[in-house]
Amino acid sequence: MKWNALIRQTHRWLSILFALIVAAIFLTLGLGREPVQWVYYLPLAPLALMTLTGLWMFFRPYAARGQAA
Repeated sequence: MKWNALIRQTHRWLSILFALIVAAIFLTLGLGREPVQWVYYLPLAPLALMTLTGLWMFFRPYAARGQAA
């Protein structure tokens, strides 16, 4: 698998993981339970990795255009 395809697939799976974590937190809050404080930090790890992979996918066409010129 090429690097770009791997990064895109990683970004997709991270977004699913992020959405599941956020949904679980909201579900817990909706049931009237207060989760422990560290649970609120769980979405930050996938979000940070999604930021890196998203920036890579965003700037890649511009870098390729610059190399072709």
